[in-house]
Amino acid sequence: MTKKLLGEERRTKILSLLQQATTPLTGADLAKFANVSRQVIVNDITLLKARNAPILATSQGYVYLTQAQPNYATRVVACKHTPAQAQEELFAIVDCGVTVKDVCVEHSVYGEITAAIHVSNRVEVSRFIDKVQAANASYLSDLTDGIHLHTLQAPTEDMLDCAEQALRAKGILLD
Repeated sequence: MTKKLLGEERRTKILSLLQQATTPLTGADLAKFANVSRQVIVNDITLLKARNAPILATSQGYVYLTQAQPNYATRVVACKHTPAQAQEELFAIVDCGVTVKDVCVEHSVYGEITAAIHVSNRVEVSRFIDKVQAANASYLSDLTDGIHLHTLQAPTEDMLDCAEQALRAKGILLD
């Protein structure tokens, strides 16, 4: 049986694991490693974030934000589509080698609402869509009749241009 990691020792180890990870780590994975519940991990992540640890919760798991990609091009694009077109939209973007960092909507009461997505390939997109469907959740864009923004990131501007062209061809890009 694995030793249960306690308090500060556990949070230090979680931070170390996130810093070393090359892919997102789920709360369940971290809970198994530390021999605690997933809720304990959620609380630990909250405490680490309160201490200004640059941890991002994404649909794929937790990510430690680094400045490892400072030369990447970033662009915000405006889109509009139905919920049924969400996978088509994301596939069009990632097929150009582009990462979808987040989705943002402008809500009439709450103002700007942004959620991390961090999908870079079809497998990650499929997992994201599956999670939304399994939870019977709505997309943020449902709050704004399908209108939303995505922050896109890629190694080159040409890749971002490719993503915009693909979205435009599908009638999803708002120009």
